[in-house]
Amino acid sequence: MTETQTYKNHVRYFPLFHFVVTPLLILNLIYQAVRLYQEPSWDRGIWVVLCIVLILMHLAARLQALTAQDRVIRLEERLRYKELLSADLAQKASGLRTGQIIALRFAPDDELAGLVTQVLEGKLTTPKEIKMAVKNWRGDHLRV
Repeated sequence: MTETQTYKNHVRYFPLFHFVVTPLLILNLIYQAVRLYQEPSWDRGIWVVLCIVLILMHLAARLQALTAQDRVIRLEERLRYKELLSADLAQKASGLRTGQIIALRFAPDDELAGLVTQVLEGKLTTPKEIKMAVKNWRGDHLRV
C-alpha cells in the first residue's frame, strides 16, 4: 500500500531518469571533457558537443513529459471545479495560473472552495503557500 502523501513527501523521483541516465550522461560529459583537455583534437571536441546535445535532449524530453502532465492536471482540475464549486467561483478559478491550479489538486473536495477563494483574494499566491494551506492532503500518486 502506498504511503500517505503529505507536503513533506510529495516530491517524486523517476529512478531511471534521476539516478541512472542523468548521472551516466554527466559522467560521460566529464570523461569526454577531460579527454579533450588531455588530447585536444576536433574528434574529441565533437564528442564533447555530442555529450552536451544528449544531455539537452534528455532534459527536453523530461520537460515535455512534465508539461503534458501539467496540461492534463489543469484539465482535470477545471472539470473538478465545475463539479464542486459554484458556477461563478469555477469560472474565476479557471483563470488561475497553471502553478496554482496544479498546487490546488492536493486539496480535498471539502477544502477546495475555501482555498480557491483565498487564492483569488491574493492571500495565497505561490504553489508552496497553497500546498502548505491544505489540511487533509489529497495525494497524487501517478505523477512521474
